[in-house]
Amino acid sequence: MAFCLLGVIYDKHYPVHVGLRQQDKIQTIMIIEDEEDILLVYRDFLEKKGYTIEASAPTANEVLRDYESYRPDLVIIDYRLPGSMNGLEAAEKIMRKDPAAKILMITAYENVKREIQENPFLSDKQIFFMSKPVQLAHLARFIASL
Repeated sequence: MAFCLLGVIYDKHYPVHVGLRQQDKIQTIMIIEDEEDILLVYRDFLEKKGYTIEASAPTANEVLRDYESYRPDLVIIDYRLPGSMNGLEAAEKIMRKDPAAKILMITAYENVKREIQENPFLSDKQIFFMSKPVQLAHLARFIASL
């Protein structure tokens, strides 16, 4: 049985471990999400899974400043953010500074996947797409697979 709250899908086993050891690859994560409730859900869930959340921010402008300081293993970023740029523009700026960066774009907008595929700069980068609503167990499995 699953239920949806704030755009995040919880299954009846939350926060039971999904059987994967996540810390073998990804250890530090930065989260950029403008909806504070969703930001806190992601942060709390991933911390319980053993990840270190280096920084969490509600705007893309903040992540650009913080990325240089923390150099996380993964950046989880929402597409639609307040401020001067969207999540995809912020992802591109991060990848111009660090071409090996791993970015997970989470959004309710299906056209973002096409934008990623059509952007020649991003074609060979490690940028991934996940549609909202996000199942937390699926998020954990995906991160573990990186």
